[in-house]
Amino acid sequence: MRRLATLTFIGALISLTSAQSGAWQQCGGIGWTGATTCVSGYYCEDLNDYYSQCVPGAASTTVSSVSTVVPPPTSPPTTVPTTAPTTTPTGTPTSPISAPTPSGSQIRADQDPVYHFYLQDDDGTPVLGPESSSGYFTIDGTITLNSLDGSQLFLNVDENATTSYKPLSLDATATTTDWGLEGDTIITTDPRQLNFLACPTSDADVFDVYLQEGNDQPTGATCSLVSLHLPCLC
Repeated sequence: MRRLATLTFIGALISLTSAQSGAWQQCGGIGWTGATTCVSGYYCEDLNDYYSQCVPGAASTTVSSVSTVVPPPTSPPTTVPTTAPTTTPTGTPTSPISAPTPSGSQIRADQDPVYHFYLQDDDGTPVLGPESSSGYFTIDGTITLNSLDGSQLFLNVDENATTSYKPLSLDATATTTDWGLEGDTIITTDPRQLNFLACPTSDADVFDVYLQEGNDQPTGATCSLVSLHLPCLC
């Protein structure tokens, strides 16, 4: 009987230590009852009061009151560069430096013809384009485009448009304040709307994007009804 109780206790401990959210999965938010820690290489980022997600990297602050001391390695690790080092005019080799990434999350489509096209800024106009030029956004009532220099632009809907497809813009002031999330899906909450219209441009890698509230389409354009999401493993 004592052996059975011991095995049950050990099994409970294993279950607790393995309960972690996977990459890009939910890990917190108001009402969330699942795992609040992430698998190795990811940390739980608060996107808003109702949704936190496991994103790549390490958290900038430590929430836990228990810290683990990792002893230094007994010998220096050997690092193999993935690209050849560059050389300065004096002949001193220098290692390539990765460009920093703004804070926030990418927003992407997951349906053809814009499968994994990403929301980004094109001179004040939001478009769907390549991941390499993707914007990074914070969603909390507003959708804020974050820049490395600390400046911000806000995603707004032109509610004065007479068509059901509403043009979007990126402005210095937020006028649309009812953006939200359902899981990883971008929505407006008043009224609830999750449909967007993706329309091709003269550049095959860039699509215009509108919030769609009905059935109208731009004249002469063949557009597709899509939804927009935070990144995930799909």
